[in-house]
Amino acid sequence: MRIGIIAALPGELKPLVRRWPKMPVARGSGIAMWQTERNGNEVVAVCAGIGGAAARRAFVAAEFAGSLDMVLSVGWAGALTDSDNLSPVTTEIIDAQTGERFSLTEGNRKLRLVTTIQVADAAEKRRLAASYGAVAVDMEAATVARLAQMRGIPMCCFKAISDGLDANLPDLNPFIDVDGKLKIASLLAHVAVRPQYWGPLVEMGRRSARASRALAKTIELFLSDPNVERWNRQGGAKA
Repeated sequence: MRIGIIAALPGELKPLVRRWPKMPVARGSGIAMWQTERNGNEVVAVCAGIGGAAARRAFVAAEFAGSLDMVLSVGWAGALTDSDNLSPVTTEIIDAQTGERFSLTEGNRKLRLVTTIQVADAAEKRRLAASYGAVAVDMEAATVARLAQMRGIPMCCFKAISDGLDANLPDLNPFIDVDGKLKIASLLAHVAVRPQYWGPLVEMGRRSARASRALAKTIELFLSDPNVERWNRQGGAKA
């Protein structure tokens, strides 16, 4: 069985793939890919940038050596609630642009993630929470869900919180290029003269690192028992 893990940024996957062999990719593609084996299953992890178009490129790259039998959409997400104790296993993905809803289980667990085309600020997070009843927001999961649905393969969505509901962050959207890459140098130059953002960015860095470690643990546990329906229905492995 081939399992694809789709993320946006290398930092989201770093603790997970630290010892995985890195696969060759075309120079300048902006894609990073790793591959390993778990319990007789081939596992490929790919990141290609922020947003739906980048998620599509990552998905196609994961399929290059063969079709996928299941896929995981993983990575950082913004909080739409005040809670820091959210399960990483979301069960419904909503595309805010198209209105599509992708239900990952018929069970009673309902933990909604909404996917947008831009990074959401604090005001937008509150609007999304009120409009969709979602607990988190990202920019890639709906694309991965759509591609999985088109191929008829099961999916799990594991997201961990990198920024809180009221995080006072700079507008990151102007610093994401057309390929979904974050223009770090430009962003740093922008915030260097805006000290009100220094603390929130440091806090987001800390939360993102914790989130990546938590995701790695969750994904490794899933790979030891890759029962998609059980995970989506129960929010974790069988006790």
